[in-house]
Amino acid sequence: MSDPLLPQFISRLQKNDRHCRKLARRQELDCFRVYDRDLPEFPFTIDRYADQLLISHYLRPVEPESRMADLPSCLAAISQALEVPGEALHVRERKTKGDPTQQYQKLAEDKQLLIVREGGLRFYVNLTDYLDTGLFLDHRTTRERFRDLSRDKRVLNLFCYTGAFSVYAADGGARSIVSVDLSNTYLNWAQRNMALNRLFDPALHEFCRSDVMQYLQNANPNSFDLVILDPPTFSNSKAMQGNFDVQRDHPTLINQTLRVLEAGGLLYFSTNCRKFKLDRAAIKADFVKDITNQTIPFDFQGRMQRWCYAIKKPAP
Repeated sequence: MSDPLLPQFISRLQKNDRHCRKLARRQELDCFRVYDRDLPEFPFTIDRYADQLLISHYLRPVEPESRMADLPSCLAAISQALEVPGEALHVRERKTKGDPTQQYQKLAEDKQLLIVREGGLRFYVNLTDYLDTGLFLDHRTTRERFRDLSRDKRVLNLFCYTGAFSVYAADGGARSIVSVDLSNTYLNWAQRNMALNRLFDPALHEFCRSDVMQYLQNANPNSFDLVILDPPTFSNSKAMQGNFDVQRDHPTLINQTLRVLEAGGLLYFSTNCRKFKLDRAAIKADFVKDITNQTIPFDFQGRMQRWCYAIKKPAP
């Protein structure tokens, strides 16, 4: 460990881990963020998934060589500080700027699934095949709020990914749940997550492969009471009609979603587009509340760059 800053890095990791473990035990979690680029010389995020770590190394523009972290030494320091063996470290390279759809690109075909706990539920995650794991840790608190709202509700989960919001809604006693995504891989994953928690009922839970805009155009009005809408920042999937840009297209998407909501129904809209600005005037709702700060978990406080809004459909 020749880098004189490595001891400082190790100390920070150990301090963060002690703090997060204490809070995670209280909340019965075994997946949480330990480190998020706290020190500029060490541009990593580190997420703990049970006894394994997902380490994202953020590639920066060219800097003086004295400022560039030595990756093997850093990984050895992470292994030492967090007491996780080297074979349980899963490293990803990410770009600080670039293709916003990169998290969905496949990296491997290992298909090794790990079961983790969150909110009294269990989820399959994959630490090898994609940049993201199948469970977005930053929405843990949002999912808890969503569960609390779900009892006896007709729930719609758009861009459902691996269905974590659907599992929470089922656990909260939703009357019915429709989960929509373009990817059969993710829909199958969502069904496995539901079955893992012994919540899957084919009579109540529908998994629909569709472009979200097409689904909304074809759905009957006033069909749902509660919706989660967490679209990608950008998408140009071949299965879509045209491309999608959340800044440009969010008013149309939100208004189409409000059409399928019952009067007085609630929509949670979220985006991780860092420079996002909500076009409030274009949204056909009287109640639009920024709930971003209320939906950020303890391990993302002061680090989160995403937005979350509660939007209610007005009465006729």
